[in-house]
Amino acid sequence: MLRFELLDEIAKVDSQLWNGVCGTDYPFISWEFLNALELSGAVCAEKGWQPQHVLVYEENELLALMPMYLKGHSQGEYVFDQSWAHAYSRHGLSYYPKLLTAIPFTPCQGPRICFSEKADQLGFSKNQLFLFILENISTLARKHGISSWHCLFPEFEDLEIFNQEEVQLREGVQFQWFNKLYGSFDDFLETLTCKRRKNLKRERRLVSDQGIRITQLRGQQISERHWTAFFEYYQSTYWKRGMSEYLNLEFFLLLASCMSEKLLMVIAEKDEKIIATALSVIGEDALYGRYWGCLQDYDNLHFELCYYQGIEFCINHKLKYFNSGAQGEHKIARGFEPVMTYSMHWIAHAGFRKAIEDFLVEENAYMHRYKDAAGNLLPFNINHVLKENEHNEV
Repeated sequence: MLRFELLDEIAKVDSQLWNGVCGTDYPFISWEFLNALELSGAVCAEKGWQPQHVLVYEENELLALMPMYLKGHSQGEYVFDQSWAHAYSRHGLSYYPKLLTAIPFTPCQGPRICFSEKADQLGFSKNQLFLFILENISTLARKHGISSWHCLFPEFEDLEIFNQEEVQLREGVQFQWFNKLYGSFDDFLETLTCKRRKNLKRERRLVSDQGIRITQLRGQQISERHWTAFFEYYQSTYWKRGMSEYLNLEFFLLLASCMSEKLLMVIAEKDEKIIATALSVIGEDALYGRYWGCLQDYDNLHFELCYYQGIEFCINHKLKYFNSGAQGEHKIARGFEPVMTYSMHWIAHAGFRKAIEDFLVEENAYMHRYKDAAGNLLPFNINHVLKENEHNEV
């Protein structure tokens, strides 16, 4: 018999047990990352992120895990459903609370439901386990007046698992850089058109011409001085928009203490003073650009710290791709390709489920047209495109 459990703290499950099922190749679903969010208070009920992590057992054998939160708003998600909430309100209904399976403040594709090797050995398929989870979530939602369940940025390979009659697919577009077995940054530049190649070289040269020195730091190389400067600049990116930052210094220091080997900080210095920072998280085969900050504007410094340094790191460490975060059409001209992203949505209210389904048919079609149009603007030269096409055909 399967057993469904909810945990209001990830600390209530053993870290080795969690990581034994989820792994750490994708760092954001690791016990250490999720626990740092909770332990620092960045994620908690008071901030509208009440942990409700799902565990599925067969007797005492853990078969599946899924991070989940009871949300009182739609902030920090990067899949925008505020218009759905407004529609509920106009009809005298409450959209919040809702249930959310996602990595807080992290719009990066990755596993969202993880299965133990024992599940297959005991004869439970992934689809069967997810259907069991969905049945329990829907029962919980209807009992407690919860409007919906949402799963954000799952891997493409997992879409089949979520493909149930009442679960709807929503598609989006991000821009990511892919490593085509480049030996150096210059090798990458050679794939671009002459105009774009010159522009990228010029942008990088202008940074050094301003007397700015760039350094990559990993793990224990990142000192207290670096963290202090980083957090000040990270805060500033929100203050400039009249917002409060999602994460606090304690969260970053916890990451530094428990998963420092996964952290890359790029710092920019001028006249011996740190003037800008960018923090990325290192996965098994990818680099995830996450946080950036700078108090004063410098020509092209954002491109250097957030894009070109990440590209170089991926090339030097043979990582397959660089996910530099959500949005940003300016990335296209720098070789970041449009890719589809996904989210899954279960809506309790039958009428709104049908209305949202109709909306998604149109929106998803638009997203595919947008992706195709963005792909036509990529700066790769024709020889590179032909070579890529030949490789794909093989």
